Parts: sequence; structure tokens; C-alpha cells
Amino acid sequence: MATRALHETFTRTAAAWGGRTAVVEPGRGEIDYAGLDGLAGRVRDRLVALGVRRGDRVGLYLPKSIDGVAAMLGILQAGAAYVPVDPGAPAPRCAYILQHCDVRLVVAEAGLADRVRPELDALGARPGWLVVEAPGGGHGLAAALDRLDAASPAPAAPVQYPAGDEVAYILYTSGSTGRPKGVTLSHENAVSFVDWCSATFVPTADDRFSSHAPFHFDLSILDVHVPLHHGARLVLISEESGKDAMHLASLIASQRISCWYSAPSILALLAQVGRLEEHDARSLRLVLFAGEVFAVKHLRALTARWPHPRYFNLYGPTETNVCTFHEVPLPVPDERTAPYPIGTVCSHLRARVVDDAGRDVDPGAEGELCISGRGVMLGYWAQPELDARAFLVGDDGTRWYRTGDIVVESAGVGYTYRGRRDRMVKRRGYRVELGEIEAGLYRHAQVREAAVIALADEEAGVRIRAFLAARGGARPSLIEMKRFCAANLPMYMIPDQFSWCDELPKTSTDKIDYQRLKALP
Repeated sequence: MATRALHETFTRTAAAWGGRTAVVEPGRGEIDYAGLDGLAGRVRDRLVALGVRRGDRVGLYLPKSIDGVAAMLGILQAGAAYVPVDPGAPAPRCAYILQHCDVRLVVAEAGLADRVRPELDALGARPGWLVVEAPGGGHGLAAALDRLDAASPAPAAPVQYPAGDEVAYILYTSGSTGRPKGVTLSHENAVSFVDWCSATFVPTADDRFSSHAPFHFDLSILDVHVPLHHGARLVLISEESGKDAMHLASLIASQRISCWYSAPSILALLAQVGRLEEHDARSLRLVLFAGEVFAVKHLRALTARWPHPRYFNLYGPTETNVCTFHEVPLPVPDERTAPYPIGTVCSHLRARVVDDAGRDVDPGAEGELCISGRGVMLGYWAQPELDARAFLVGDDGTRWYRTGDIVVESAGVGYTYRGRRDRMVKRRGYRVELGEIEAGLYRHAQVREAAVIALADEEAGVRIRAFLAARGGARPSLIEMKRFCAANLPMYMIPDQFSWCDELPKTSTDKIDYQRLKALP
């Protein structure tokens, strides 16, 4: 049986459940399935009129909104792949992403378009534009399409249903070279994951899903596409309100959220300062978390306040989306201090644990977790040298994605996470290459040397500390460094601490000695 296109079930659902609410944007409006399908269809028609063809890439550069969901679906209906870009990231980084994957067109908020256009011009990239003046509630996108239609109506274009091996979306993640890398996911990759979610969590049309993750984060694939496959309701949470614990607690109650999904850091914040006892969260039936280790003391506090939902620890890099899962048995024992396992492999995937030479290790021995199957990415966009390092090829030709995570397999619990093989960490749910932070720091004119380390932190999960040596002896102030980082790095990459040294410690081969840095007070 041929794999469905990612948007195919949504199209059928919209036809069957047209009058049901599809997406809610609190404070800005809501849209039903028929309206969402209609708005997505208008985007599809306009994109095709502007030259977008099947297999093209289209940038999605909008704040989280109904407009963004409709644009995403319209891009898919045109047979193109969507490339979501972080509206809060520095313009040079956004421009690099759009230029690197050679987008044919960008659907963008007007202010963001103005900010990134000069950067794209400097890179020699000149994509087409569909500019939305004031996205929100779907009204801004509809108004932009109205203006274009008034000048030149877009002919109706058929919905495209790409094959399973065609690209559905590209998510750019932190890269060790200082440049982000594009994780390229096919329709089969996405649909196999959505189908696994459907079988595991059994969503219904009565469910209300949170959409806490931004669209450029892999958690958004579950957030957006699972509910829209089942006629359920998707409740968008803006990035501004997404960090306000008391607002989130109130929103869960007022919107009667039944399925919550976020990084553990947000759930820990809710448990600590969300005043959960003041809000009725009885609608919750599922609490899903992924992206980083959930400190047991915060998980215990959360489950004590919300004892009725089922809790699942979902694990997986962007390259596989979720690849293992573990249901947390309640209550969390008072004596437990160790994080819960990442669990067993998802049914549409296979796993193996290997040593440094790529040989399978015995159960109970530490090794690197490798994943194969329908959910594993096609590869990194236009970076074959990264593909060569990312995959272990078995004797039978099977490609196994090397996660870089060290695990131990145990009977009855599956896999337990032990740490990273390289210098990549998870912070606030995002994957961060410490080398990319270093590359950003080196852009400062007064920085001569830079080294970044990650330290375990019980409250935050990971604390990032930067060690710097100044050029010419003049050391920038902390405020200046924070401002510089805000202009050159995403917020989740900005170091928590800056330490200045006359010289950074070196090994005998004249490389920075990270172990000595970790020992510094």
C-alpha cells in the first residue's frame, strides 16, 4: 500500500467534519475545518500562480498563528516542502537557512520579510514572497490573498499528493560547524510517525491538543498533524505566553486541553509556579514530554498536582522524531531520584546499541543507540558529508541513524539514557551544538578565544558556560555580551555565564582543554 501524503488525511477530515473547530488562536479567533481547508487551498492556488512546483521548498516565516497553520497546509497541498524558520532568530541565521535550501518562495510576516531581505540579497538569494501584513486568526493571510486576487485572481490548482519518498518539510537544527543543518523528512517519515501516535494515544475528534512548540521544532509535528488527522481541536500557544506558567495553567483549564505536549522544562515550571491547584485540569488525559531529561523531583511534584492523566516520556532526535517511549507509572515513589527510562522502540522503527566500532553490545552494556525504519530522515539537505557520518550501514545494507546518545538496554524497561557521545546537548527542548555557540561568540570583534561547556543543573537541566579570552586586553561587559549574543544566536543558545581568562587552558596538542575548564570554579 502506497504511503499517504502528510496532508491527505486532513483533506478527507475537512470534508467530513467541516463545521468542527479545527484551530483556536486564543485572543485572535478560531477557524473550522472547512475554513482552514479553504484558506489552505487559496494559499496553494497562489503559490502555484507564483511559480511554486511540486518538490520545491517554501519558507514559512510567520509567528505561530492560524495563518501559519493554513500556510503550512497550503504549501503541502501545492506539492512543496515547508521550511519553518524561527521568527525570533537573528536575521543572518534565517537568511542562511532560506538560501541554503534554495526556497522558491517565502510566506512571511511583513516586518520579518523586511528584516531578512537585505541578508538574502547579500547571499545572492532572491526568492518570491507572499507577504502577510498582520498575521493572526487567519485574517492577515486572507487579506493578503484578497489583495493579490484583486490584482490578478489565482486560477484553481489541484491538490498534489506527493509520493512517500518526496520531501514534506525540512527542520534546521544546530550544527557543529557553526551553521545549522537541514534535517530532511519525507511524507513517509511523517505519516509513519503520525500513524504511530494515532495507534499509541488513540486521539478522537473530541480531543483538544496543545500546540506549545514553535513550528520549527520537531515537537510541532505531533502538535499540528495528529489532531488535524482526527478532527480534533488544535489550541495554539504563542511563544510569548508559552513561558508564563500561570497563564498556561489557566489556558489548560479554559480551553479544556486533553493532550499536552512540551519539553519537561515547561512542565517543571508549571509544577513550581503555575498555581495548578487554582485551575481545573480534569480535561487532561495525556501529558507527553520530550526534548530533555525530566528531573524526577519536578515530575513528582507535577504528578502530585495532576494525578489523573497518563504520562509518557518520549525520546528521539529530530532525525527520527520520537523513536522510543516510556509510560511513567504513577505515583512517582518518594525515594526515586533517577530519571525514568526512555523506554522501548516505537513499532514503526528498529533499534540497536553499538560500540565505537559499530558492533552490537550485549544487553546491560553501554553503547550508542542507532535507529532504522520508516521514520528515519532522508538525510541532511545538501550536506552529503554529514550523511556519511550520521549513518551506520549494516551488512544487509540497512541504514542505521547514529543518535549520538549513550544508552543501556535492560529487561522490562527498554533503554535508559546515560549521556551524549559528542558535544551536543538538549536545552529547553532544543538540540544545541556547543560548537555553534562558540562560532557565534567568535564573531565578536573583541573575542580572541572562545570555549563553551555544558554543566548539569538540577533546576534547568543544562547550564551553559562560556569561557572567553579578549583581544587586546579590553573585556566587554556582561551586558554587552548578552546584547551581542541576542543579536547573533537564538535565545536558547545564549550562555548562562560568561567567564574571562587571560588564556584558555590547552592540551599537549594545543587544543582547548575542556576537562580543565569544567574543573574551574
